[in-house]
Amino acid sequence: MESLHIIDTWPVPTAAAAVVRADGTVAGRHGPVDHRFPLASVTKPLAAYAALVAYEEGAIELDEPAGPEGSTVRHLLAHTSGLAFDEHRVMAPPGQRRLYSNAGFEVLGDHIAKATDIPFAEYLHQAVLEPLGMTSTTLEGSPAKDGVSTVADLVRFAAELQAPRLLDPRTVAAATTVVHPGLKGVLPGYGSQVPNDWGLGVEIRDGKSPHWTGASSSPRTFGHFGQAGTFLWVDPDARAACVALTDRAFGPWAVEAWPPFTDAVLAELRTAAR
Repeated sequence: MESLHIIDTWPVPTAAAAVVRADGTVAGRHGPVDHRFPLASVTKPLAAYAALVAYEEGAIELDEPAGPEGSTVRHLLAHTSGLAFDEHRVMAPPGQRRLYSNAGFEVLGDHIAKATDIPFAEYLHQAVLEPLGMTSTTLEGSPAKDGVSTVADLVRFAAELQAPRLLDPRTVAAATTVVHPGLKGVLPGYGSQVPNDWGLGVEIRDGKSPHWTGASSSPRTFGHFGQAGTFLWVDPDARAACVALTDRAFGPWAVEAWPPFTDAVLAELRTAAR
């Protein structure tokens, strides 16, 4: 895909990107797709998927208590537990505000580790990484932000998100639908959003503006970006997903570069489908 070559113009030392269609075929890839990059918060969808496997295995329930008083696993996954961004301090009652929380995902990881009697990094490996053949992906600390992976591996995960094999498709559909709709909150890097819609471990685009995806991205687009200059989105209407990893921290360069890149990818996909 010619649109992927746009990453060569990004002001970053290293970048790689790929697009995978809903049928699992790779539409294109560019850059060092086997280079291992820190994921930052793109770790969260991987951790959330492991949580959903634990749910389907019966190790946990989505509505069982976890985190602050009144909070559940579902609240932690949807950033509505009330926990602060990066500390285990309660800022609001559960379900009242969309408070993006690394601490919430760390509590979630601990909760699953206790329920399964398996360290969370190992559970993620057994539940998600190994079955998908993601041999270059590791979790090296917090389930909120310490994943390391490659574009080649995340293409496998993006294919799984579009055509689930590890989970019942109905579970994935529910996870990529708005949980606790209508809540306002801050989308890191993009300011206050009303509503600030999320599913379980993934952000849902809906009508957010400004946003890190494209102007032509469908409202059903879901995914995550990371402060390491990384992102993964799935656009169900385009029947495709895109992964881009870099080694420059998120900042104004990404705010400017990412949306036109996504729009170019989507335009090329539309042209190819005609």
